[in-house]
Amino acid sequence: MRVFKGVTVAIALGLFAAASGSAPAQEPIPPETAAPAVTAPPSAPVDTIPAAPAKKTYTVPAGTKVLLQLRSSINTRSAKLGDGVYLSSTFPVVVGNRVMIPAGVYVQGVVDRVERAGHVKGRAQLDMHFTSIIFPNGSVVEIPGLVNSLPGASKQQVKDDGEGTIEQNADKGRNAAKVAEVAIPVGGTVGSIGGLGSGHPLAGGLVGIGAGLATAGLVSLFTRGADVNIESGSQVEMLLQRPLLLEDANLAEVGAPGTAPALVPSANQPKPMAKPAHMRILCPPGGLGCE
Repeated sequence: MRVFKGVTVAIALGLFAAASGSAPAQEPIPPETAAPAVTAPPSAPVDTIPAAPAKKTYTVPAGTKVLLQLRSSINTRSAKLGDGVYLSSTFPVVVGNRVMIPAGVYVQGVVDRVERAGHVKGRAQLDMHFTSIIFPNGSVVEIPGLVNSLPGASKQQVKDDGEGTIEQNADKGRNAAKVAEVAIPVGGTVGSIGGLGSGHPLAGGLVGIGAGLATAGLVSLFTRGADVNIESGSQVEMLLQRPLLLEDANLAEVGAPGTAPALVPSANQPKPMAKPAHMRILCPPGGLGCE
């Protein structure tokens, strides 16, 4: 009877424990059998690329004047839009205590407008601007320049129009005078000869001179004014319209590290073509333009 009661009590205690949700205590895991903690590997250092040093720049201020020498002639009779203009500097440009544009650098330009002189009025005009400057070490820089003056020029002037227009001075009177030098003597001679036939040589000569003057005035109407003609070697003053920015590479000496090498012509250049031989054309006897 006592055994039955003991079993009953044990079952009742088990049902009570299940109803209350309590679980039997688990034995702790020994430290030596526990899984080792996983730790993240230390992050690898990121390679840092050093920033390139900023390039040092030098400024040639706007309004700086550069004296150049023309290496090729310019004439409004033959020049046309887009033609190249080639010059070189003849005097160094100094900013502070440093030479920014040495003497001997090459300067390129381009023709913008060509206006020939008219028969009755209008003077010949030429517009051009400068495009680039080539330093002795081979570096090239674009330049914002125009013509400021033509030092020493006696037949041309630069208009103050902000465009650097080169204008030929008026000389139609000189042309007319040259025509008169020929027309008046010839007219007087012809009139005198005509007057001899009528018995009045003096009156005929005066009439001939008057006709010569009229001829000179008429001829001048059909004669153009002089063209703008700037010979090679003439002085041209350039004016920088905006600041010119230069770097050490532009100012470095020839052969310095980082500069363009000097160009030397190759020894194996192609030979010039021979002039074609003159072909003899056989023609019948008496033919024109034949041998």
